Amino acid sequence: MALFDLSEVGIGEANSSASSSLSSSPAPVKDLFAEESRKGWHKPDTMEARCDLSIERLTMSPHASVPVVSIWKKSIKGRKLTDIKADDSMVVYFADHLTPVIQRVLGNYLREGHWAICATPKRRHLTQNFACRIAAEIGRRLQIPYYEDVAIAHSRQRVAVDFDLGILPKEPNLIIFDDFVTTGSTIAAMKRLLDPLGKNLFFVVGINNNM
Repeated sequence: MALFDLSEVGIGEANSSASSSLSSSPAPVKDLFAEESRKGWHKPDTMEARCDLSIERLTMSPHASVPVVSIWKKSIKGRKLTDIKADDSMVVYFADHLTPVIQRVLGNYLREGHWAICATPKRRHLTQNFACRIAAEIGRRLQIPYYEDVAIAHSRQRVAVDFDLGILPKEPNLIIFDDFVTTGSTIAAMKRLLDPLGKNLFFVVGINNNM
């Protein structure tokens, strides 16, 4: 399986045609009851991000200039991401599929030791969240230490974020896990935090939520 997922228009004529049609078209009708503008307030259920976990698409792609390995991609059909995170059985499912990927990608580097795993910081949970539980299970299967609260987030903001250091793992090589990645802001913030501390970072994500 591969690791990397890797007419000219007549402007003048179009403008003249558009101007003639505008001159003959009736005046727009006002949206007196704001029916059209209110449509954007409530997105239909089909707009929520989904993922078909039965289809694996192992890729390494840059997010905010950081290479990230992911195993699934957002899809039109499948389970809603909120449902996946609320299902306890998905912790084991993610670990079942991601542990062999990490073993295959790192190979002998992993067997040589000096590795640990952590998750991106908690934002809404005081205890372990979905990503933390998966990272802890992967660490147990790989027989490497799992560190909680390596990075501390002081807000729920997910764009242009910065984290504070919580616990610094003693191991030089660190697997950083996140359940979903969209903009890559969280991944980039983890790199900014840990790069200056001399850690060798390997980023792994469950679902690439950026098509």
